[in-house]
Amino acid sequence: MNKRRKFLLHLDKALSNSLGRQILILLVLLAIMLAVSYLFMAFSGSDWQRFCHDKDLKTWLLPLYLLIDPNALNTLYIGGNVHGWMLFASSITYLLGMLVFNGLIIGVINNAISNRVEDHHDGLTHYLKSGHYIIMGYDEMVPSIINDIFAKNKNDDVLLMTSADVKKIKEKLKKSVAKKQLDHIIVNYGHRIANEYYSDIHLEAAVEVFIAGWRSQASHDAVNVECVDSICKYLKGIPNGQKPKRITCVFEDIDTYAAFKTSEIFGEVKDLGIEFIPYNFYTGWAKQVFVNRSYKEKSNPDNEIQYPAVYGDGIVPDDKRHVHLVFVGTTNFAVAFAMEAAHLLHFPNFEHDNKKRTRITFIEKNAEEEMRLFKTRNRHLFDIQEEIYHDMSEKDSEYKENDVFKQYDDGHNFLDVEFEFIKGDVYSDNIQELLRKWACDENQCLSVFLALSVQKDNFVMGMNMPDELYDRNIPIFIRQDRADNFVTNLRNADSKKQTYSYVEYGEVEHIERKGRYANIYPFGMDDMAYCTDERAFRQAKLINYLYCNCSNNRFPDMLVLDSMSKATIWKEADKAWNGLRVAEKWSNLYCAYSLRCKLDSLRAMRGLKIDDDSHDQYPLSQEEIKEIAAVEHNRWNVEKLLMGYRKAKSNEDKYEHDNFSKQDIKGNKKLFIHHDIRPFEKLDAVKQLDFEIAKYIPWILEMTE
Repeated sequence: MNKRRKFLLHLDKALSNSLGRQILILLVLLAIMLAVSYLFMAFSGSDWQRFCHDKDLKTWLLPLYLLIDPNALNTLYIGGNVHGWMLFASSITYLLGMLVFNGLIIGVINNAISNRVEDHHDGLTHYLKSGHYIIMGYDEMVPSIINDIFAKNKNDDVLLMTSADVKKIKEKLKKSVAKKQLDHIIVNYGHRIANEYYSDIHLEAAVEVFIAGWRSQASHDAVNVECVDSICKYLKGIPNGQKPKRITCVFEDIDTYAAFKTSEIFGEVKDLGIEFIPYNFYTGWAKQVFVNRSYKEKSNPDNEIQYPAVYGDGIVPDDKRHVHLVFVGTTNFAVAFAMEAAHLLHFPNFEHDNKKRTRITFIEKNAEEEMRLFKTRNRHLFDIQEEIYHDMSEKDSEYKENDVFKQYDDGHNFLDVEFEFIKGDVYSDNIQELLRKWACDENQCLSVFLALSVQKDNFVMGMNMPDELYDRNIPIFIRQDRADNFVTNLRNADSKKQTYSYVEYGEVEHIERKGRYANIYPFGMDDMAYCTDERAFRQAKLINYLYCNCSNNRFPDMLVLDSMSKATIWKEADKAWNGLRVAEKWSNLYCAYSLRCKLDSLRAMRGLKIDDDSHDQYPLSQEEIKEIAAVEHNRWNVEKLLMGYRKAKSNEDKYEHDNFSKQDIKGNKKLFIHHDIRPFEKLDAVKQLDFEIAKYIPWILEMTE
């Protein structure tokens, strides 16, 4: 490249980079033209100096006027005694100013405006400096995160940083976010793992950071982990120690997500005093269906879908029914929903003679292979609880009821949840007959989840179930990819009651009942992928606060708590929460999530409907405390096993060896070995804690209402 082309390259780069460089070039040109003008005036003779004296004008100002003022020649020379070389020199100076300098000013201004507009469209202009929310990356989940932020405060500002085409992202947001909220959303270009972009978006001054990424990317989870590391390195270099309050990181893989619920891999985040929350799309949806039991449509936020409880009108201690969830397919949705169901669905009738367990069934063509994978993922649970397996892939296959219920004993099968795997095609006659039989069984609360990977398959299956499922109002949950409209419209159309006539004992009887599709429900839509439950989060902090302040397995006296201010309690609760290990935080969270199921059982025990919360803050009777305490421990058993803990072996068990010290027990717990994973009736004095949790439910609800 020759010198001329190098010069042009550097000039073009300077002109295209920033307004400051363009102005600098303009000033250099002005200085050059001013010097040329002085030279022209000097060569013209002394007339210009005499002219300046007659006009009472500084001699050094005349060339500058001629360069920058378009009317200078007219103002100063018309009617004046200007001729010869002076006229020539001044005219040349004037033309230089008109054609070069003034033209360049207009060009620079136009260029500056154009660049500013282009930078804004491309996300290169930065506006927010503090008090904003930052979302890193963009996929179909992001609009739901934005709407969740605005649901708390509609005037908050959201900064979305993405390496995708900013203009296309803005167009997508127009389809998903309310028009009045778009002014509070800033889209900036940047790479989430490159911390040189963090200072531009003032990451340290944000209220909260969401690391979303692009979930369909193969390396999504690894890149998000790298992003967390980059953020930590950046924040450590901030002189004043400013930092966001919370980092929420999305994980696509459910195994990765499960690992981060028990590991201290993000200890640096904790050391910085930042709350770290892992989030999973599939598990988040499971909480919407099982805990929140609601879904708000993006196209019409005022229209909320209420999901039915999978345990019907509530399970009471002497109930003969058991809850039965059937998942067609073993996709991420099916597995995540099954895991959350095992965490949350526990009932008081297990501790009675009938030992009714929550049964979770997978129907899958490759059930044997999927069962091995599922057992490997949750090996410590299956060390205790035997799985149920049926091969119904052949026409003459039979489902043997006596193979279902595994015998309860102290060492095995003492959990109140069981997993069943059925090999076969859901469309086959024997599987269809099995579904029909389950639907007609009065001793179970059946729900069916259609969770195949192809949306069309789920929809076709949901529209063509055995008639008994529709006639008996069995909830059928249909996985949809993007929109719920079709399923919702079908359900709404069939929700109007019609007259049904039938003959009984020779007489025609009439009853009112809903249509065929009145109990189909969509789930899993991308546009509502993110949903938080801040109340459950606060309840988890209070549960931990009670545990931290217990003495001799008893929580602080209620009179003591009532004498304290709420502000003091919350201050201590927050401090205790920040010092917890990740696994301990999740243990408290799952206890909080399970309150919904416990409350529904309590309401049913009190003769109330499960949506009647009028008595929730009433003190529990001794009998109610006893029932809920057993439910809590059975839930806790499953929680610990699913989170990676294992039951203590004989030579590790404090119940078999009196010489175990408290320090020995604590050390084993840190190694995910827990001594109290055992039947409720086989616990020592520690079972009092389960009674305490039950007793303090009204207080927890009152503190978080």
